[in-house]
Amino acid sequence: MSAPAYERPDPAVELATTTLDVVIPVHNEEEALEASVLRVREHLARLPWSHRITIADNASTDGTAVLARRLAHAHDDVRVVHLAEKGRGRALKKVWSSSDAEVLVYMDVDLSTGLDALLPLVAPLISGHSDLAIGTRLRHDARVVRGPRREVISRGYNLLVKGALRTRFSDAQCGFKAIRQDVAQEILPLVEDDAWFFDTELLVLAERASLRIHEVPVDWVDDPDSRVDILRTAFDDVRGIARLGRSLLTGRLPLADVSERLGRASADAGAGRLGMQVAMFGLVGLASTVAYAGLYLLLRGSMGAWTANALALLLTAVGNTAANRRLTFGVRGRRNALRHQVQGLVVFGLGLAVTTGAIWAVHAAGSQHHGVEVAVLTVANLAVTVMRFVAMRTWMFVRRRR
Repeated sequence: MSAPAYERPDPAVELATTTLDVVIPVHNEEEALEASVLRVREHLARLPWSHRITIADNASTDGTAVLARRLAHAHDDVRVVHLAEKGRGRALKKVWSSSDAEVLVYMDVDLSTGLDALLPLVAPLISGHSDLAIGTRLRHDARVVRGPRREVISRGYNLLVKGALRTRFSDAQCGFKAIRQDVAQEILPLVEDDAWFFDTELLVLAERASLRIHEVPVDWVDDPDSRVDILRTAFDDVRGIARLGRSLLTGRLPLADVSERLGRASADAGAGRLGMQVAMFGLVGLASTVAYAGLYLLLRGSMGAWTANALALLLTAVGNTAANRRLTFGVRGRRNALRHQVQGLVVFGLGLAVTTGAIWAVHAAGSQHHGVEVAVLTVANLAVTVMRFVAMRTWMFVRRRR
């Protein structure tokens, strides 16, 4: 694919430092384009920052390209970028990657989102308080006008993203977002999707890199003429979630490096939403408990209760630490892996003391039945599990800032 062609009516505009670059991706939007650009220009003129509007033409086949060039020649603060292939994500990556503006914005050409939200969207980024900012239609203080079908689809999609990718942001797909230029240079090379899933992937990667995402409740009115193929988009989004989930699970994305280069908290930090961590830790703990019981019964046939308990607990403790490190607390890569396992073995030692005491109590009561031993040890291990979670959250994987 050839490089995008930039059309700039006045080179002096590009020499000045630009604070805001508002990108409007379009494909066959000749009817709405001019009115929307003029509205955005009028609104930007009220803000105290230098700005420009970039029309990102995604291989339009109607009169959009001609109209975009006409607008660029008529207004010094408008430029147009032509791309040979469709894709909102592709357009944003191309324009954002080459922009010299401090803050990069994008909004849908239909302007479904009220422009009054633009100032609170970009202000935290200009001040350095936040790294990304998104408009959200799903907060209680947002004002949204749309049909029940789209409402159900939007909320269902965001619930799917939250459940599958353990995210905290509320609205993945609102067409009203901003990002700091230095952050974009680090995150964009990691985003694979070139279409509608681009937004979700960008936000998930930013969140996993410990970047700060600012949310702005918006006034939003559904565009009844939207040409988005909802079913096809939903299918592609599900595939994107699966692909991104695999990448996060395998740790192949260098998010820790991104976090450190940007001077943020280390991406191997363990802080996060308590409820989500408890849920994931519970699943790992349940699997570990079942594995422990199976190992104990398997080993107990050839060795004494004390040895069988110690070996079963040791093996499941190593597996439990590794699983919680990655799945519950989001630690990726090999960095500090040995230290985490050593800390896990310290917790294992405490757990061993508790379960050994449980076996002693069973035998002191006069019982030698293996089933009774397993039952008592299972209860003891549940108590050890609670202790392990507290240790992991407050000691092993506690968030550290550089």
